[in-house]
Amino acid sequence: MVLFLILLGSAITLIVVGAVVDGMMYLLSTGVLLLVVAVLYLLVRSVRRSRRGRHTAF
Repeated sequence: MVLFLILLGSAITLIVVGAVVDGMMYLLSTGVLLLVVAVLYLLVRSVRRSRRGRHTAF
């Protein structure tokens, strides 16, 4: 969870700096990409947890 929060905080910081500072569009795009990676990380982690807790009859 700490890794997700670090990725999320970094993404938000890069997005804000990229949007405010003129000519820093690459920071904005990097922040959006980092935000997507953070959300995908959270989804993969939650899917793994739900599978681990489920017991099958086989």
